[in-house]
Amino acid sequence: MPATLPNGIPIPEVPLSFVPAKAGEVIKLGQLTCRIMEDGSNTDNRIGVAELILPPKTPGPPPHWHEMHDETFFVTKGTIRFHVPEPGSPGVDKKVVDAKAGDYMVVPIRSPHTFSNPFDEEGRIFFTTTPSFYINYFKLLSTLGEEGKPMPAEVNMTAMALYATTLVDKQPRKPE
Repeated sequence: MPATLPNGIPIPEVPLSFVPAKAGEVIKLGQLTCRIMEDGSNTDNRIGVAELILPPKTPGPPPHWHEMHDETFFVTKGTIRFHVPEPGSPGVDKKVVDAKAGDYMVVPIRSPHTFSNPFDEEGRIFFTTTPSFYINYFKLLSTLGEEGKPMPAEVNMTAMALYATTLVDKQPRKPE
């Protein structure tokens, strides 16, 4: 019989999920490395978590927005450039934010965005998605691109289309 509170409510026995610093599923997304720490299997798919590692001078995905999930990005190392695309002007941004270690970016549903690392230092992001299903986009993408090479926009577009993600334009933001 499970332990109960004094009022008789049973105390749940849901296990914690510990992911040591060097653990998690590590996959390559072209030039990026993705370490999946929670794919939703421990949270009834409420949240997915990954670490994204961007080498210096790395473009990100083409600008896009999501119809079914929110994202957050906590920069843990280096500087990550977040881009807000100018609608109708491929390759042009109406806003750019350089987020440094300790900075936090929230990307709600339907917020056009992309990111890149145009700098000379590796960048790292603690990434969350809610619900967690977008982690499967990373898993799919890892099977479509070539490790160490920029991810072609067409590959990203194919994978994004399967995860309720719409492209603003086909121009990944190039490192300077």
